[in-house]
Amino acid sequence: MEEQQRQKLSSRDKVLLAAMEMFGEDPASRLSVRAVASRAGLSTGSLRYHFPTQRALQDEVLTRVYDLVAPDDRIHDTSTPARDRLVDCLRQVLSRAGVGEQARQGTRRVVEDFVVPEPTKELRAAYLAIEREMRRRAEYWLAVLADEGALPDGDNTRRAKFLLTVLNGLGFERALPADDSILQSETDTLYTAVDCVLGTGP
Repeated sequence: MEEQQRQKLSSRDKVLLAAMEMFGEDPASRLSVRAVASRAGLSTGSLRYHFPTQRALQDEVLTRVYDLVAPDDRIHDTSTPARDRLVDCLRQVLSRAGVGEQARQGTRRVVEDFVVPEPTKELRAAYLAIEREMRRRAEYWLAVLADEGALPDGDNTRRAKFLLTVLNGLGFERALPADDSILQSETDTLYTAVDCVLGTGP
């Protein structure tokens, strides 16, 4: 964005733009208040006026990034069975992990950023913000299906956590040596998980 356009933004939008740029450069970025305020050309007090906590800022940035990456979830396409739509949404998340070398690099980065270092308060907050946004999105998909009557009553938070655990395992599996049938195996696993959630399993 050109400097003239940037100056016309509200202070809140300047903060979000700076934070999203920083997140784009480094998805593991902690988005510290001081660093984001400096990048936005604002005082930390001005940033705190709009985002009282670092978590509030991280949550807003992650929501916006996700909406930019996947603005049209297939979950709303009622011409397709609910089972297929939910698998498609999960596969969309999983596709960001890549396959082979890309998956290995992504897994290595997660381990180096969140597993190897001492789990400081800041590090924990950064990881939990990402996890919370992913869970929020999965809960949203489940709520859409529940509204349609395609999902029995139940705890969608628990269901979302289960689906994300499956995705974490599949993402890690993508980084490991595998034979050519991994994609078929992955599809089978996704459908099994979705069947468990929808109550349509054997």
